[in-house]
Amino acid sequence: MIRSLKGKTPKIDPTAFVSEAAYLIGDIEIGPNASIWPGVVLRSDRGKMTIGEGTNIQDGTICHADGNMDIGKFVTLGHAVVCHVKSVGDHCLLGNNSTLNDQTQVGEWCIVAAGSVLIEGREVPDHSIFAGVPGKVIGPMLKKHYDRVTMNADEYVKLARDYKAEGNLE
Repeated sequence: MIRSLKGKTPKIDPTAFVSEAAYLIGDIEIGPNASIWPGVVLRSDRGKMTIGEGTNIQDGTICHADGNMDIGKFVTLGHAVVCHVKSVGDHCLLGNNSTLNDQTQVGEWCIVAAGSVLIEGREVPDHSIFAGVPGKVIGPMLKKHYDRVTMNADEYVKLARDYKAEGNLE
């Protein structure tokens, strides 16, 4: 369902896939080849939410913009992520069931491990792997991690095209 709020309606690039079972409301901009899967809630009632090119937001994830929220290009938000970030850089993977609290920031080329919690106002530096509850940086990205992030983003761009080709879209 796509809804307007205070005169702001989500803007969706024509190449993006948005499941008919997702809920989007407010000042949201979704870039080319992005994908928004079933059960996703994108609620932007206190700022603008920008979802970058090729980014995929998987089933059951909730994003709420408490101010402006900028999610970069080719980012994967896994299943059931709770996302209140200020920003996520390009080429990141936010693992299943991770929680990113208010005004947090994730740099470019990062992995936030499944189930991790990023505490309010904290930052994950570029090229880092972050894990734990509460989370901390546990090391730098390695080649295998860069490959995994890239593969995941690329697969979801292709999968979204398959869904659109079948007529599975809003």
